[in-house]
Amino acid sequence: MNTNQAVITLSCLAQEARLKIFRLLVQTSPAGLAAGEIASRLDMPHSTLSFHLKELSHAGLVKSEQSGRFVYYSTDFSTMNALMAFLTENCCGGEQSCCLPEKHS
Repeated sequence: MNTNQAVITLSCLAQEARLKIFRLLVQTSPAGLAAGEIASRLDMPHSTLSFHLKELSHAGLVKSEQSGRFVYYSTDFSTMNALMAFLTENCCGGEQSCCLPEKHS
């Protein structure tokens, strides 16, 4: 991932509704959720959800798959992992152990 791609990805997530959608999909992936289920869980109108899913898809953060009459959305982990790698690439002068997530009790 380059700087321009990182800015696009981070800009997409810098919006409350999209961040909520992304976090929900991280929890339910790789299976993902149907668009209607996402709307229901987040109490979001379908038209609003559709707009935000389009933005997340354009940023490469989510992918969709048609199954019958439903469209299922899931996290594109390759983009998420590339962003995390980009953000921590030179962490602590190359000593990446200090960048590991803290365990929460």
